[in-house]
Parts: sequence; structure tokens; C-alpha cells
Amino acid sequence: MFFEYPALLWLLAVPVLLIAHYLWQELSGRKPHLRVSTIIPWKKEGMSVLAVLRHLPFVLRIAAISLIIIAIARPRSSSDVEKVNTDGIDIVLAMDVSTSMLARDFKPDRISAAKDIAVEFIAQRPTDRMGIVVFAGESYTQCPLTTDRATLINLMKEVQTGLIEDGTAIGNGLATAVARMMDSDAPSRVVILLTDGVNNRGAVAPLTAAEIAKSYGIRVYTIGVGANGMAPYPVMTQWGVEVQNMQVEIDEDLLKQIAENTGGRYFRATDNTKLSEIYSEINKMEKARTTVDSFPVYKELFGKYALAALICLLLELAVRLLLRRMP
Repeated sequence: MFFEYPALLWLLAVPVLLIAHYLWQELSGRKPHLRVSTIIPWKKEGMSVLAVLRHLPFVLRIAAISLIIIAIARPRSSSDVEKVNTDGIDIVLAMDVSTSMLARDFKPDRISAAKDIAVEFIAQRPTDRMGIVVFAGESYTQCPLTTDRATLINLMKEVQTGLIEDGTAIGNGLATAVARMMDSDAPSRVVILLTDGVNNRGAVAPLTAAEIAKSYGIRVYTIGVGANGMAPYPVMTQWGVEVQNMQVEIDEDLLKQIAENTGGRYFRATDNTKLSEIYSEINKMEKARTTVDSFPVYKELFGKYALAALICLLLELAVRLLLRRMP
């Protein structure tokens, strides 16, 4: 506790002077008196209640004056409060859903592993807006930017192959992801583009889409998904689905160039563990900006002292009325 006007506390000298004056009057003998033949009755009974109560109004008056002086000095208390402001990041996950994502060099396959690890990544970033774009021969928005984690995770789980024309339109996928953030005012905007192939479809060239992303200040992290060398693919034959080893083809030079042009990084994931590590590394690099504002909060205390002074004055009045009625 502290006082806004501490100099006013010097007024507490007034009740001290009043107390000194009262004691001087009591001890100097300058008070009404009555001569009696003997004081034996008073000696037997001891000090009467009236003798004690006659000092009480003065005590209450001094207490009221002291409390009023303390109140006008404006006592206050303060405590520090911290306000945390978090500026989130806008992130769009652009995921390849071509049929090659059914390859089983990941467990159980590439697209299932990518979805599961992406869900973990989404859950770790509660302050960011996130969206999902999927692409194969074409691209579309699976989920626009949102902070609704439940909806985002459910829509990620619904991603699957075979819903759109097959192929790998990396440029279209990146352009659609960039379009989702063109009107964003977030301090940081990121696209995480995951693919396992070579661009062979689409109306937008990948490097053109990268230049558009760069012009809007959007970083692109690219992830090439696939084991080194051969990978088992499910292939439809006349005897049903058979798993055959096929050559893994990822245009790493293109993905590296996209990342470099936009200020991002390229990663290569060869299994579930490596893909999980890549998302963890991106999670560490793209931290939301947090600022802490500390400011004091004041609480006025003069009301308590003013109320106590009023109670003392009312008690003084009640005691004086009582004394007048006593025989």
C-alpha cells in the first residue's frame, strides 16, 4: 500500500495535539467536581461504568479524525499484471494426393503417413490460422484458413486420392495455396508443400507460382516424399491389386529452387520418422511472435478508511446519547 498524497499525513499531528490537550485537562484538575463527606461508597464499588464511558466519545472522535486524514491522503495498492499478445502465423498445407502417394515405402502408405503427421503438426500450433490445399492433376482448397482445430483436423483426415484427375500439378497446388493468403495481414505467412513426384500437369508453372509467393512475402517449405531408389506401389492388374517396385522420381532441383526463391527450405523425407522430424523442425523455425506487456493495476483503499471514520462518528453519537440518559 502507498499514499498518493503522503504529505497530508502530517495532519495526523492534529489528533496527537488533541490527545495531549485532553490528557493535560484530565491531569491538571481543571474539571467539574463535587465535595462529599466520604468516598467510601465509591471505593467499595470500584470505578463505575460511567467513569469509563465518559472517555469513549473522545477516543472515537480522535479515531474518526485520524481515519479521515488517512482517507484524504488517498491510500492505494498496486499489483503488476502481464498481458500476453500473440501474433499467429498463417500456414497452408499443400498436399499432393496423386495416386503415387499410395506407395508403401511409408507405413501404411505415403498419404496416410503424411496425414497423420500433419494432424500432429496442426495440434501443436493453437495460435495460428491454418488451411489445407490438395492437388493432383488439378488443385482445390480442402479447408480455408481457420483457427478451428477440430474442423481442420477432420478435413485433413478426409483427404484421399482419386477424387480429382490424376497427375502432379505442383504449380497449381502452390498457386492455390498462395491465393488463400493473398489478403492475409498476418506478420508471417507460410506454405508447406508436400509432393512425391515431378510436375507434369497444370496451367501454372511451379517457378511462376514461387515468384508470386515471393512477391507476397510468403515462405515456402518444400518436402519431397519417397524412399531412395525403388518403392513398392499397389498396381491394378488383371489378377487384382499387386504391389510392384517402381522407381521413385522426385524433382528435387525444382523443390529446392522454389524453397530458395521464397526464403524457405527443402526437406527430403524417406520414412515416417524423417517426415515427423521435418515437421518438428519447421514447427521450431516458424514460431509465433509473442509480446508481454506489464502494467500496474491500482486499487483505491480510501473508501474503507472513510467508512471506518463514519462508523466511529456514529458510535460517538450513540455513546453520547447513552451517557445523557444514564442516571
